[in-house]
Amino acid sequence: MLGALNCARTRVVIISPYFLPDAGLVSALNIAALRGVQVDIYLPSVSDLHLAKWASTAQLPLVLEYGCRVWLTPAPFWHTKVMLVDDAWAMIGSSNWDPRSLRLNFEFNVECYDPALAGAIDALLKPGLARATQVTLQKLDKRSFLVKLRDGLARLLAPYL
Repeated sequence: MLGALNCARTRVVIISPYFLPDAGLVSALNIAALRGVQVDIYLPSVSDLHLAKWASTAQLPLVLEYGCRVWLTPAPFWHTKVMLVDDAWAMIGSSNWDPRSLRLNFEFNVECYDPALAGAIDALLKPGLARATQVTLQKLDKRSFLVKLRDGLARLLAPYL
C-alpha cells in the first residue's frame, strides 16, 4: 500500500469498510495528495461496527486537511476492499485499512498491474460510488462537542479495533 501510494501519479481510489490507517499510511496519503494525486477514499455511511466508525470519523481530518477526498456510500453496507492506482494497478482482498487487519490478522490481498483489470474494476464500482456524498472538514466541525468527544475517545482504541 505504501509503495503504491508513493508511486501514484494521477489517481488513487480506496474503498474500505473500516478506515483506521496508521501514521505511515496517513503520511503517504497526504504526500500523494500534496503531489497533486487525486486521492478518493470511500467508506460506508453506516457501519456494522459503531466503535470503528466513530474512531474512523475522528481520523478523517488528518487526511482531509491535506487534500484527500472522503466519500460516504449509502446503504447497503459495502464490505468491499479495493485500492486502484493510476487506472493501472489494483489491489483486492480481505485487508481493511486498520492496524489489526494489516499486522495481526491473516488477510489475503491480490495485487495486479493490469490497466484492463483496473479499468474493469473501476467501471464495476462506478455506479455505486456515484451515489456517495462527500465529507468535508466543515461538516465534521459541525458535529456536537459530545459526538466529537465520543469519536476521539473511540480513536484511542484504534490499535485494537
